[in-house]
Amino acid sequence: MFKGTTIQVFALDNGFIELCFDRIGVAINKLDRRTVDELREAITFISTAQDARGVIVTSAKETFIVGADINEFAEMFRLNVHNLSAKIKRSNDVFIAFEDLHVPTVVAINGLALGGGLEMALSASLRVMSSTAQIGLPEVKLGLFPGFGGTVRMPRVAGPAVAIDWIASGKLNKAEAAKAAGVVDEICTPEALREKALALLEQAASGQINWRERQQRKLKPLALPINEISTIFAPAKLKLAGNTAKHQPAALAAIETMELASVRDRAGAQLLECDAFARIAKTQAAGSMIQTYHNEQALKKMFQRHQRDARALQHGAVLGAGIMGGGIAYASALRGTPVLLKDVVQSQLDLGASEARKQLTKQVKAGRLAQEKSDHILSTITPQLDYANFRTVDVVIEAVVENIHVKRSVLLEVEKAVRDDVVIASNTSSLRIDDLAAVMERPENFVGMHFFNPVPVMALVEVIKGSRTSNSTVSTAVGYVLAMGKTPIVVKDCPGFLVNRILTPYVNGFLKLVADGADFLQVDRVMEQFGWPMGPAYLQDVVGMDTGSHVSDMISAGYPQRMTPLVNNAVKLMVQHGRLGQKAGKGFYQYELDPNGKPKKSVSPETAVLLATIQPNGLREFSENEIVERMMLPMIIEAAQALEDGVVATPAELDMAMQLGVGFPQYLGGPLKYASWLGLARVVAMCDKYAYLGPSYQAPSGMRKMVIKSQSYYQS
Repeated sequence: MFKGTTIQVFALDNGFIELCFDRIGVAINKLDRRTVDELREAITFISTAQDARGVIVTSAKETFIVGADINEFAEMFRLNVHNLSAKIKRSNDVFIAFEDLHVPTVVAINGLALGGGLEMALSASLRVMSSTAQIGLPEVKLGLFPGFGGTVRMPRVAGPAVAIDWIASGKLNKAEAAKAAGVVDEICTPEALREKALALLEQAASGQINWRERQQRKLKPLALPINEISTIFAPAKLKLAGNTAKHQPAALAAIETMELASVRDRAGAQLLECDAFARIAKTQAAGSMIQTYHNEQALKKMFQRHQRDARALQHGAVLGAGIMGGGIAYASALRGTPVLLKDVVQSQLDLGASEARKQLTKQVKAGRLAQEKSDHILSTITPQLDYANFRTVDVVIEAVVENIHVKRSVLLEVEKAVRDDVVIASNTSSLRIDDLAAVMERPENFVGMHFFNPVPVMALVEVIKGSRTSNSTVSTAVGYVLAMGKTPIVVKDCPGFLVNRILTPYVNGFLKLVADGADFLQVDRVMEQFGWPMGPAYLQDVVGMDTGSHVSDMISAGYPQRMTPLVNNAVKLMVQHGRLGQKAGKGFYQYELDPNGKPKKSVSPETAVLLATIQPNGLREFSENEIVERMMLPMIIEAAQALEDGVVATPAELDMAMQLGVGFPQYLGGPLKYASWLGLARVVAMCDKYAYLGPSYQAPSGMRKMVIKSQSYYQS
């Protein structure tokens, strides 16, 4: 009856018509421009079929529809708000036409139905879902909210409370939860899906189900009293305001749009959604979070190339069984790679094993693991005091004390204990890979694997390639990190590698502000309001003042032309007075344990007195804008310099590393995306404005050349 490149329409028995999403040559269905156009043609064709009794909507793929085509967003979002809203409305007319067909419609959801895929299903009369499928409206994870009628139909199909929950959270939902929420009408086994959908369609076509009433409900305002609507939306907005990530307005905008639309008919509600969606699509958060999605996809392609080149991995080993080593062993075993855990001291070995056991206990208590499975995983971690069975392992991760002499000694030992083809990695945060490899017989098999603390929580691992590290070794390390369920970023060997190198100028910017008379409490407050999970002073307390100072000194020594020593250094002052942060009970803040044993911070009156000794000009007022600029600019500059130096291959890798490694605010997208949003000409102008603060505020030559050529790190 109709055959396109993404949709086909067939005539079935009993006057039924099948509309099948089946994009030629692609593994998934998505609602791109071509699919929406073909859907319009298909619906027009179906609407003229006089003998039609009903329509079943299916997918020939393993998924139903995974949503809109994000690759089309960049071009579309360049439109101004008015034109973007109008364009979205034209696309929505297709789903309205489907909703208004003169016959009942049933969607058979066989797999993932996300975003626009679920919105398409909501426009049908009835929905049947496979028990193995998952559905949801995850647009908030891109800084957006549903734009194909989701905010209009979801409240009218399942009620406003469900709509708020699903849209604001962006969560995926399994079949049972979807049925309980009223989003789908029936669930069944995958094998019975088609038969069940056709049976439901027959019931609707024969009048056993009042499908017209269901569709009419979606054309009208919400069937709730005004005061009841208010009692649903008001607390939801209040709760969201307290929990939502800073500078991400999509979820709140969706709730506000649904509240306004609740008293309007479909046409009025649809206009509200289109206008609100267009406004949100133009925000910094949407631009950055969509870019992050593209960055993630780019990384996945890189990972696939590495996995093709990686050596086989069956068993791993960890040297050094403290908290860090135990965490690495846990991460390996949890994802199915057995690991030997070695130390030279029984107490440390016990500590590492205890850390793994503690993490597994947390998984059991959270309901993510059965006790039997937890016990099995723990049994795949073998604590030992010698090198027994090390010739069976494929990768060894050294995680001993951060001392070059100790590490070199251990690396020489392990080289003799393993096969010649085994990859040996050092979990180091500050020592150069080439310096460690200098004593090794097989430096081509040696690589850095910098895990971030705490290992069970942090997703990032920097994979550091030394000058003599082979590509195969790098790929094998990448494969092991992926096997642990973490994200590897390959970086070149240099002082501080990538994340800590870029973070150091940020911290120095804070110390310079304090030395110039800034109130550290104001700086923390401003930067947290800007979107950081914690302010720079609090961050130093959490890291540990002595640790932070040591790492900063080592990294700064590697870049003396930009990271010059600070005369009035607040962190060193704290170290001198034993104020090492949380672990000492006092740092910039003071700490007491709450009933759950977690450190709770409060203002320490002693801090201001101490800081006054390194503020020669006393306290002075800084505007919030100046604080943000002085904090963020050195980070942008060092990120740009690292990219120019080839520390990472792409802006995508750098920005993902900063988000995963230090909690760089999502709505900014990473230092280079943030620079692109500001505009490089503006960044350079800020550099000139703050040039008096020293070399860490000087724009790299490459950035200045990009300004002349009107280039950016990301092309919008």
